Amino acid sequence: MFRWFEERLEPFPPAEPAEPPRTLVAFCFHYTQGAWRWIAIMAVCTALIAVLEVSMFAFMGNIVDWLSSHSRETFLADEGLKLALIAGVVLIVMPGVVLLDSLIIHQTLLGNYPMRIRWMVHRYLIRQSMTFFQDEFAGRVSTKLMQTSLAVRETVMKLLDVLNYVIVYFTGTLIIAAAADLRLMLPFVIWLLVYIGLLRYFIPKIRLVSERQADARSTMTGRIVDSYTNIATVKLFSHSKREESYAREGLENFLTTVHRQMRLVTSFHFSLYAMNCLLLFSVGGIAIWLWLGSAISVGAVAVGIGLVLRLNGMSQWIMWEMSALFENIGTVEDGITSISLPRLVPDAPNAPELKVTAGAIRFDSIGFHYGKGAGIIDRLSLDIRPGEKIGLVGRSGAGKSTLVNLLLRFYDLESGRILIDGQDISKVSQDSLRAHIGMVTQDTSLLHRSVRDNVLYGRPDASEEMMLRAVTNAQADRFIEELSDAKGRRGFDAHVGERGVKLSGGQRQRIAIARVMLKDAPILIMDEATSALDSEVEAAIQDNLYRLMQGKTVIAIAHRLSTIAALDRLIVMDKGQIVESGSHEQLIAAKGIYASLWARQSGGFLGVDDQEAAE
Repeated sequence: MFRWFEERLEPFPPAEPAEPPRTLVAFCFHYTQGAWRWIAIMAVCTALIAVLEVSMFAFMGNIVDWLSSHSRETFLADEGLKLALIAGVVLIVMPGVVLLDSLIIHQTLLGNYPMRIRWMVHRYLIRQSMTFFQDEFAGRVSTKLMQTSLAVRETVMKLLDVLNYVIVYFTGTLIIAAAADLRLMLPFVIWLLVYIGLLRYFIPKIRLVSERQADARSTMTGRIVDSYTNIATVKLFSHSKREESYAREGLENFLTTVHRQMRLVTSFHFSLYAMNCLLLFSVGGIAIWLWLGSAISVGAVAVGIGLVLRLNGMSQWIMWEMSALFENIGTVEDGITSISLPRLVPDAPNAPELKVTAGAIRFDSIGFHYGKGAGIIDRLSLDIRPGEKIGLVGRSGAGKSTLVNLLLRFYDLESGRILIDGQDISKVSQDSLRAHIGMVTQDTSLLHRSVRDNVLYGRPDASEEMMLRAVTNAQADRFIEELSDAKGRRGFDAHVGERGVKLSGGQRQRIAIARVMLKDAPILIMDEATSALDSEVEAAIQDNLYRLMQGKTVIAIAHRLSTIAALDRLIVMDKGQIVESGSHEQLIAAKGIYASLWARQSGGFLGVDDQEAAE
């Protein structure tokens, strides 16, 4: 039974995620699609439970009147059938409806509903632009994802569960009181109006504080995660105290919002309790006065006071539920600011997959300025022939890495176009584009998974034999055999830590090279690919890298010019422009910028600028 209800709502919908709306209602509606049927059934069950519960008070009043007006000898004969019907409702109908309501809430919705939201939000965010992740804490983004998914669930379910129950219950209460005497209903109406006034005053204030609290919570988490992520830097510079102060500032900002929220809650709680006491006094006094005047029966007095006592407890519950509702609304609205953002680098509608037949690359008068309007790259053109191997040379800031990032379409061009085998990369899907490009970067980051998972990331369907061959060619087999982690996993099963922190820079680099060797893409980019390797390992791996380059179009960036001097063509960049082009020998003979850089090298490393070199 449990499993059947658990399988009614798909937690991982396969539909491609779309940009979510930026308004509260539309945002919640967007992430509730597919779950409405079960939420509607829950709402019907909740309303039915409220009707049955409030009906019990009417039955209680009837029973009191029957007991006072019948003799013991004839009571069961006169009222037995009615009592049997009440018993059937109490023993069968009410438990059955509550069971169905509980199964839908706990088995179908509470787990699957927020998981759907997490899945859809994650799939949308994972395809966000590089700029999005560069502008946000990773911990802050993940916290908002988790907070918002739960907050959407609570917002929708409380609106349709709690408010539905309250409206039906209060309506039933007024009807029962009015059935006894309209004057008995009057205190309930006044109480309801004052209660609504309290909600209208306090809840928006709680909502505003909750929105600020959600933002402060995600910032607090982001700061702490940032310290943990960069723990090596923290320890290297002995800045534990500084990080404590940085984290404390975030914690204090969060605590300030908590104090503001709790002041409002205390004020609300006291006002509500005082109002409930006045309601009990008023209903009790009016009921006794009406009974003394023979206007109502003893049963009506019992029902009126019973309803007040029930409302006393219910109003406390409603207060917390409404506070939680608007706290969750604040959390959703805060999450919308981070989640409902357009993708800065979207795929074109129905974008086809890139087909690489030769590997020709053309930069056609491209311009890109990181939105600054000038600088970086302007009207740059470059043709790379199929299978050609070029090296990009230039000082830091010359535009080499930007050129590579544009080829990978981490950013969209501001002018011009980039073609691969005649196909504009802005018109094809990004996944297919990057699937045809292998890249080894200077800053190698590994996933906090096993060595095997990291190597197979280049080609998940590769065989064990293919993986082992790539690892051997990358000179990584020996140190992998000796790896172990805190849980006793060894070799390829050992986990490498966050960003590969448990490995040395050279070990991370060799795993990254093995990963690209396994991927075997037709276009290869190497950005300081051997920078973290010592000379012996670099020499051992160099032949394998040259073999990897065979038949591929290669773009290599290196400050150590000796590693790229043998490539087919060298492109010298300066301030986003191509200033020289040719083979190593041609550029040396030209006695230009490249020749000057080569002459100034110490150990094959590119100097920063002329003034520093002269010093």
